[in-house]
Amino acid sequence: MRYNLNLLYINIMESKRQQQFAKLIMQDLSEIFQKDMKNTFGNAFVTIADVKMTPDLSIARTYLSFMLTNDKPGLLQDIREKTKVIRGILGNKIKNQVRIVPNLEFFIDDTAEYAAHIDSVFASIEIPPLKEGEEIEL
Repeated sequence: MRYNLNLLYINIMESKRQQQFAKLIMQDLSEIFQKDMKNTFGNAFVTIADVKMTPDLSIARTYLSFMLTNDKPGLLQDIREKTKVIRGILGNKIKNQVRIVPNLEFFIDDTAEYAAHIDSVFASIEIPPLKEGEEIEL
């Protein structure tokens, strides 16, 4: 299984403006998925895990987390097909705050699966017990 490690690293190179813009996009996209498009994706619950902006603020890479669905790739495909509609709703919400509405790219957030994988790796490590009188050398 391939994991997206982008979310695991703190992006120090991201400017303050990129961070502020990403936060704005994240809040408004969350509202769009929770209110405006609530019934569009069936019973699935879509949350925004993270948004990363390109330096020119033209592309918002959005990482989504899904609940109440077994077909995450299919749901992601549905969202990608509706990107134009989502971007239009986002544009109406932020039109007075930005010059251009960024293009949206959607990805599945797999940090929870990655964390579970790491936990299982640590759980599978067998450490033999110390024998009597034996000490740990540091």
